[in-house]
Amino acid sequence: MLKNYLKTALRSMGRQKVHTFINITGLATGMAACLLIILWVRDELSFDRYHEQSDRIYRVSREWFNENGQTSLHLGMVAPPFGPLLEGDFEGQIEQAVRFVQDYNPLLTIGEKKLVEEKLFFADSDISKVFSWKMIEGDWETALTEPNSLVLTESTAKKYFGDQPALGQTINYSNIADMKVTGVMEDVPANSHFSFNVICSFITLENFYGREELMKDFGGNNFPTYLLLAEGVKAEELESRFPAFLDKHLGLWSGKPSSRYNALNLMPLTQIHLHSHLDSEIEENGDITYIYLFSAVAFLILLIACINFINLSTARSSTRAKEIGLRKVIGAFRGNLIRQFITESVLLAVLSLILAVSLVELLLPWFNNFFGKQLRIDYLHDPWTLPGLGVLTLIAGLVAGSYPALYLSSFEPVAILKGRLFSGGKSSFLRSTLVVVQFSISVALIAGVMMVQDQLQFMKNKPLGFNRENLVILSSNDDIYNRFESLKNQWLTQPGITDVTLASRVPSGRLLDSQGAKAEINGELKTVDFRIADVHVGHDYLSTLEVKMVAGRDFDLNLASDSLHAFVLNEASVRAIGWENAEAAIGKKMNYGDRSGIVVGVTEDFHFENLRQTIAPVIFMITDGRAGSVVFRIQEGSRQQTLEYLEAQWAFLQEGFPFTYEFVDESFNSQYESEDHLGKVIGYFSLLAILIAALGLFGLASFTTAQRSREIGIRKVLGASVSQIIFLLTNKFSVLVIAGIAVGIVLAFVSIKIFWLENFAYQGNIRWVSFVLAGLAALLIAWATVAWQSFQAATANPVDAIRQE
Repeated sequence: MLKNYLKTALRSMGRQKVHTFINITGLATGMAACLLIILWVRDELSFDRYHEQSDRIYRVSREWFNENGQTSLHLGMVAPPFGPLLEGDFEGQIEQAVRFVQDYNPLLTIGEKKLVEEKLFFADSDISKVFSWKMIEGDWETALTEPNSLVLTESTAKKYFGDQPALGQTINYSNIADMKVTGVMEDVPANSHFSFNVICSFITLENFYGREELMKDFGGNNFPTYLLLAEGVKAEELESRFPAFLDKHLGLWSGKPSSRYNALNLMPLTQIHLHSHLDSEIEENGDITYIYLFSAVAFLILLIACINFINLSTARSSTRAKEIGLRKVIGAFRGNLIRQFITESVLLAVLSLILAVSLVELLLPWFNNFFGKQLRIDYLHDPWTLPGLGVLTLIAGLVAGSYPALYLSSFEPVAILKGRLFSGGKSSFLRSTLVVVQFSISVALIAGVMMVQDQLQFMKNKPLGFNRENLVILSSNDDIYNRFESLKNQWLTQPGITDVTLASRVPSGRLLDSQGAKAEINGELKTVDFRIADVHVGHDYLSTLEVKMVAGRDFDLNLASDSLHAFVLNEASVRAIGWENAEAAIGKKMNYGDRSGIVVGVTEDFHFENLRQTIAPVIFMITDGRAGSVVFRIQEGSRQQTLEYLEAQWAFLQEGFPFTYEFVDESFNSQYESEDHLGKVIGYFSLLAILIAALGLFGLASFTTAQRSREIGIRKVLGASVSQIIFLLTNKFSVLVIAGIAVGIVLAFVSIKIFWLENFAYQGNIRWVSFVLAGLAALLIAWATVAWQSFQAATANPVDAIRQE
C-alpha cells in the first residue's frame, strides 16, 4: 500500500512541477532557518551541563540592600572567606566549596619570551571534586596543592612551549615568583559560562597576601565561589539559613544585623549563562529572552512555509477533484485518501529536508563566524541528530499536509462527477486568512528589526552628559602613579595631547566600588541608606571628561585640602540624600569610608554606565593610590601619531607588556553588540520570511491567473485594457497584504515594547516611519510578485485562452 502511495505521490509531483518546486523551495528554506536556530538554541541551553555533577553545583552571589529593602548592588562574586566558612558551617550539606579569582593581564616570562595572559585564575586545589575538566598530563589530586604551581590548558601549553613537553617547565609570574607547570588539561569547552588558560594554586595567592588577611577580607568581592551540595540538599532550604550565617560572621552593621543589609544567594550552575546578569560576571552571559525570541522566529518561518503548502494544495483542489471522485466511486475510503495526501506532504518534506540540510552545511561557516560559535551537525555520534531531523520532517509534513488531506478527502463524488465542485467558499476564506497571517508575521519581523535598529542608534548617539570623543584609556601602575605629575607635564608637551588625568573608573565601565557614607542633614551627620558609588580621580578628571558643574567648583590642585577632604557629587546623589538642590549641597559635611570632608561641587548627571543602567549616585574624590587608568584627551585628527607616541612611552613604563588602549566611545558602542547581533539576525530571517511568503503568493497568483484565463480573454475581447486586467488580478491580493501589514505592525509594536525595550532604562522614541517602511517593503514585494503574473496574463493573446477553453 505504501509503495502505491509513493508512486501516486511522485506522479502527482511530476505533473505539477511549478507547484512542487515552490513547495519544496519554501519548505526547505523554512526548515534550514529552523535548523540553524535549533543548533544555536541547543548550544545555548547546553552551557555547563557537561560537568558530571552539574545538577548539584551552585554559584554564590552577594546582594546589598538599602534601608527600604531594595537591592542596591548584586555581585556574582563574593569575598574570599565565604567559601571556607560556608563549607565549615554547613558540613554535611555542602560537600565542597571552591574559589577562583582572576588576575587581569599578568606578565609571564618563559625563557626569553614575555607574554601577557588575559585568562589567568587562581583556584582552590579541590576544583576537580566539583568540576569535570579533564587532565591530560598530571593529576588533579596534587596539581594545585603546592605553592607556585599551575595548570595549563592544552592549547595554552602549545602556545607557550610549542612541541616541547610542558609538564615540569618553569614560568615566571609578574617578576614575583617562578611557577612550575604541574598539569596540562583539556581546553575548557566553549559551552562554559567562563573559561581560562592558566590555573594557579590558591595557596600561592595566600602566600602573596597572607592567609589570615584573606580570611578577614569581607570587602573584596572578587572571588567567584561555587558550592557542591550533598545529594538531596535543596538549595532553597540552605539559602534560608544564610542570614543567620551572615549575622554570625559579620556581626552588626550600623547597630543592625548584617543580614539586614546584605544577603548570599545561590544560582544553579546550569542557569548562569542564560539567567545571570549581575553587576559583576566573569564573562558576558547570554540571555534567555533571545532563546525565546529566536525559537519563535524559527517557528514562524516554518509556519509561513507550511502555509504556502496549505494554500497551494487547497487552491489546486479542483485539478485533483476527478481523481478523488473516481477513487471514491471504485471503493476508496476517506482514510485511504487522507493517508495518500499525508504521504505526499511527508515525501515533499523529506525532499525539502535534503535541500535544507545542504543549505545549513553551506551556511554554517558564516553562521558560526557571526555568533562566535563552533556549531555543526554530528550525524554519526550525536544520538539526537537523526531522530531530531526525522521529527522536524514529520512535523513539517503533518502541519503542511493535514488540512489539505482532510479538505480534499471530504469531496463528495456525486458533486465532483456532476461538475458542481468549485474551489471557493470555506477554502477561499482560509487561503485569504493564511495570506494575511503570512504577511502579518513577515511585517512584524521587519518592523521589529527597524525598532531594534532605532533603539541602537538612540543608544549610540544619545548625548551622555560629557564629551566621549577622543578619550583614550591606558592602564596605569604604581610607577606611573608615583611619577604622575612629572609624566603629565611631559605628555602635555606632545601636540596631540590636550588633557591627562588618573582614575579608578572610567565611563563605559561599571560603578562597582562603594563604601558606607554619612551626610549632613539638618545640621547632623546621618547615615546614608542607599549606595553611593565612588570614583577616585586626578584633579583634572572632570575637566578632561568635559563634565558640566551645576554648583560649586571642580577639584583644585593648588588647594592641599582637596586631596584629603573634598568631595564632588553628581545630581543623582544630591536628590537621593534629600538636599533641596545642588547649591544647597555645597559646603555640607560628608563622611565616606574612612575619609571625612565637605562637598565642594556638584556635577550635572551624566551617563557613566551604558543606557541599560539608570544614572546612579556617584561621589568623586582625589585618589590616594587607587588609579588603574590614565585618561588622555587627544586632538581630532592626531590619533595615529599620538598613539605611536604613547606606545613608545608605555614601552618604557610597562616594559614587556603589550601596548593596549581603548577609546571611550568605542567601548560604549561595543557594549551593545548583543543588540546589534539581535537586529542583524532577525533582519536576515525576516528577509527569508518575506521571500517565502512572496514565493507562496507567486504560486497562488499563478494558479488564480490560470483559473481565470478565459475570463481575462473575454474581458480583453470586450475592450478591457492591460492596466484594468492587472488591477483586477492584483486587487484582492493587495487587500490581503494590507490587512497583514496592519496586523503585523500591531504585533511588532506590542512585542518589542513589552519584551525588549523594557530592558533599557532609557528608550528612544518609537518612530512610526519604521512601521511605514516595513509595510511598504512588504507591499512592494507582494505587488511585484503578483503583478508579474498579472502582466503576463493581461498581455497574452485572448484568442488562445478562449480557444483552449
